[in-house]
Amino acid sequence: MPYFDAASSAPLHPVARQALQASLDEGWADPARLYREGRRARLLLDAAREAAAEAVGCRPDELSFTGSGTQAVHSGIYGSLSGRRRVGRHLVVSAVEHSSVLHSAASHEAAGGSLTEVAVDRTGRVSPDAYAAALRPDTALAALQSANHEVGTLQPVAEVAEVCRAAGVPLFVDAAQSLAWGPVEGAWSILAASAHKWGGPAGVGLLAVRKGVRFAPQGPPDERESGRAPGFENIPAIVAAAASLRAVRAEAEAEAARLRELVDLIRARVVEVVPDVEVVGDPVRRLPHLVTFSCLYVDGETLLHELDRAEFSVSSGSSCTSSTLTPSHVLRAMGVLSEGNVRVSLPIGTPAEDVERFLDVLAWLVTAVRTKLGAPVAASGPGAAAGDVGAGIAAEVSDAGAEEFTVDSLGRLCPIPVIELARAMEGVPVGGVVRVLADDEAARLDIPAWCEMRDQEYLGEHPVDGGTAYRVRRRS
Repeated sequence: MPYFDAASSAPLHPVARQALQASLDEGWADPARLYREGRRARLLLDAAREAAAEAVGCRPDELSFTGSGTQAVHSGIYGSLSGRRRVGRHLVVSAVEHSSVLHSAASHEAAGGSLTEVAVDRTGRVSPDAYAAALRPDTALAALQSANHEVGTLQPVAEVAEVCRAAGVPLFVDAAQSLAWGPVEGAWSILAASAHKWGGPAGVGLLAVRKGVRFAPQGPPDERESGRAPGFENIPAIVAAAASLRAVRAEAEAEAARLRELVDLIRARVVEVVPDVEVVGDPVRRLPHLVTFSCLYVDGETLLHELDRAEFSVSSGSSCTSSTLTPSHVLRAMGVLSEGNVRVSLPIGTPAEDVERFLDVLAWLVTAVRTKLGAPVAASGPGAAAGDVGAGIAAEVSDAGAEEFTVDSLGRLCPIPVIELARAMEGVPVGGVVRVLADDEAARLDIPAWCEMRDQEYLGEHPVDGGTAYRVRRRS
């Protein structure tokens, strides 16, 4: 069964499996002890630290192993903020950071700190100038991911790091998605990563803190891992994590080139075989193995279940697959279509024939889901000739004198409000306005995205009883 969700967790690398099994027999003792077994465990731990530090691009004594990537993120952010408390309590993050970073930021703000979120463009990329504008005299820390976990866009870390260095502000980098492909460039100050993202075992994180960075570990003091990760080190898992990181780095250049070709194939073919699809993320400055696209008029949860039945494991940022019924914060920040969202992240070794079969299967599955939902066919839509307005749609004359039609989608979930908008628009004359009433948060993102895809005029929104009214004018 093709597994296309390496961005969530990569399959265990063969080198990690071998190292884990070997170190189980040698790395069980306390590395802080001076007897033979302890010294042997210490040698394994030190060798793993040196290997991981080389891959990160830092000194071994700057790197600590934590119990997870999330723990590394939380420890890195809290420790940095605490170490620079005299400077101030202002934190700067991008709007598309991983949830672990945003949760840390929210906790900091709830405790009385201040927070600035830097917006991104439609590709999900931040501007170094925007970071420069967000920095203040009381800024204690800035955070920026090296690459986005949902759409693969690479961030300008080196440029932002230089902006922060000039302002005397340390930069925290979440490098979980990019570290397998190479070290993070630029003068970053703190870095976190997670072993299961590159094929190491789960339960191992990396936290690097450059010398000279003010850092105050939180919680009770502990003598292990420079006080940054309390508790007994899981030496077998740490050894496997370091060994697998070294292994994937050795094959990164060749594998990145091969996977980039497969991703390029998906990016090119998906718009050919699936009508009304939006490929999101930066088309050039991106991770080599990840591509994300959104399919109009598609229930994301149904599509993922159908792909699973067809033996393809993929992920999604669509609100249709979320228990909160809100779109991914990344897609929302980018302002792109969220419904029918599919993230494909290819693990190392993915064969080309699996990608070809995925594209073949995807086309008819999307068609089947759209048919089941009663979505407009690709040949119709706003470009078709105007006919009768659909049943159940109320017409009235607005204050501006234009015909205005109301579609009541209150209580209807993604992607139904957009489907009903499209069906109503087929019968609206040029210049007419459709007002969609909806209480699904996805509509706030997907209706403007539909307008951009369909070249219709989005007039904005206003509150109504029970939800929000979204107004769209037909241009042609």
